[in-house]
Amino acid sequence: MPLRYLFIDFNAYFASVEQQEQPALRGRPVVVLPVMAENTACIAASYEAKKFGIRTGTTAKDARNLCPDVTILPARPPLYVQYHQRLIAAVERCIPVHSVRSIDEMACLLTGSQQQRENAVALAAKVKHTIAEDVGDLMRASIGIAPNIFLAKTASDMQKPNGLVVIEQEELPSVLFRLELQDLTGIGRNMVKRLYRHGIYTVEELCRADREQLKLVWGGIEGERMYERLRGIEPPVPETHHTSVGHSHMLTPEERSIAGATAVLHRMLQKSAMRLRDMHCRTSTLYAGIRYYNGHSWNESITITATADTMVLTQALTALLDRRPSVRERPLQVSVTLLNLTPENAHTPSLFENEGRSTALNAAVDELNLRFGKQALYFGEAHTALESSPARIAFHHIPNIELEDGKGGRPKKGKKRKEQGPPPEEGFGPGPA
Repeated sequence: MPLRYLFIDFNAYFASVEQQEQPALRGRPVVVLPVMAENTACIAASYEAKKFGIRTGTTAKDARNLCPDVTILPARPPLYVQYHQRLIAAVERCIPVHSVRSIDEMACLLTGSQQQRENAVALAAKVKHTIAEDVGDLMRASIGIAPNIFLAKTASDMQKPNGLVVIEQEELPSVLFRLELQDLTGIGRNMVKRLYRHGIYTVEELCRADREQLKLVWGGIEGERMYERLRGIEPPVPETHHTSVGHSHMLTPEERSIAGATAVLHRMLQKSAMRLRDMHCRTSTLYAGIRYYNGHSWNESITITATADTMVLTQALTALLDRRPSVRERPLQVSVTLLNLTPENAHTPSLFENEGRSTALNAAVDELNLRFGKQALYFGEAHTALESSPARIAFHHIPNIELEDGKGGRPKKGKKRKEQGPPPEEGFGPGPA
């Protein structure tokens, strides 16, 4: 099979953006936190920080212990989204972006003479040069080229930072044998344990397993897809749809009270409801969760008539929180998720429903918040948490900053956003889409 995909992985993305923006940070160990608190885990570490053993997931406290000179910065999601858009534009000067896989990954489809190795390598070099010229020389990328997206992504991970690896059909599967099972996309710790139970301990043994064996390991069609991906085939994957929308938030020290947690939950609910309406969907299940300092947690859900009305959802969340057992432990993290989403046009109102006024009210609130910022109009339950739960960037979800943070100014009309990869598994309880 020919080389069909060029996969771009931007190295230490959030930290690299900060170093690009702040020349004084170049060549220095830098980590980025979602919340500035000592026990918060890093979401990015520069390569200078990684030399000290600091990784994604290392707490700020541990990062300081490993490297006293480390610079710790708060995340700036709007800036990272802006750079993401600039990077797409730079890549598209060289080749169309086929799909955006995450905030720091994208895939391009090779066609015609681009599928020849020397031309594909030259194209990758051109992409790197254009990124450096248009966006900045700190925005380094590792590029993988292969017959399918899975192998192209695998290739991009094989040489970091700023690498370029080509996997050709005739090199398969032996070129993969030196990798660990967890080096392959889609194989995490739990899947490794499952593979071990089936007597598969190495990538070589995985590649030698037949289709039926992998179908048994994965418990269905995904095993067949893995069999094909390892052989350079691009298996058809059914279109996915949003099944949930929500937010999780690590509380700042000032928010770590029941009153603070409640206000943040309502703030996140109002953001989620606005996103729900933007998606033209309704929800029939509301989930809320609180994790406490002692490791215990409370989480519960409530079923409601399918709605996208913020007032109805606010009443449901209040009812849900009234069920929460009274505890003395301070809350540490909160999450709210809207589940069982259905398209707006699939909703059949009952004979007694009169949604005209509430629909108009929600539309007016959304319009004002988009135009004048998130504090223009809001429900009072979130009054003390207006600055809480700022936009976060899960690696597989690039947020709409106008909807997430409502900084004011209508979203610009333009090209439809590129296809994104699958939603992440994050937070605790049902994760946001």
